[in-house]
Amino acid sequence: MKRWMMLIPLAAFLLLAVFLYKGLFLKPDELPSAMIGKPFPAFSLRAVQGSQTLTERDLHGRAALVNVWGTWCPSCKVEHPYLNQLAEQGVVIHGINYKDDNAAALKWLADFHNPYQLDISDEQGTLGLDLGVYGAPETFLIDAQGIIRYKHVGVVDSTVWREQLAPRYQQLVDEARP
Repeated sequence: MKRWMMLIPLAAFLLLAVFLYKGLFLKPDELPSAMIGKPFPAFSLRAVQGSQTLTERDLHGRAALVNVWGTWCPSCKVEHPYLNQLAEQGVVIHGINYKDDNAAALKWLADFHNPYQLDISDEQGTLGLDLGVYGAPETFLIDAQGIIRYKHVGVVDSTVWREQLAPRYQQLVDEARP
């Protein structure tokens, strides 16, 4: 009986080693999202600029990127110039200013330009929580009916746009045409 007891630590070690080995091959930038294929969560939040109240219905009508950002996020500052370029090319981008001070967000948009057609102020992080946001930046791709079709975690740059987002975005734009 004592021999079996000695095997328990060995079995526990081997089990732990298998899990750790498997973890070496995970891609942290490909975090799964339970929201893919589901409608954008219901919300009623103030716009960053002005006093307008925005809801999920305001996102309907066109395929769009929905970018989660914050002035506290160094990676958001890196991706922001590229989002401005995409907006200048006609890509529809909506923003969610996540867990941020609205005055800081207004200054940011004044200093670095505003690529967002709609910019939602999520000061408490409730919308981000409903979306399953891990942090910023995160970018969701929604179709014209407000269904989430894709999620990218991390900075959107030319490579991410070209290889991951642009083909999916263009397909959604084409599907929405009559």
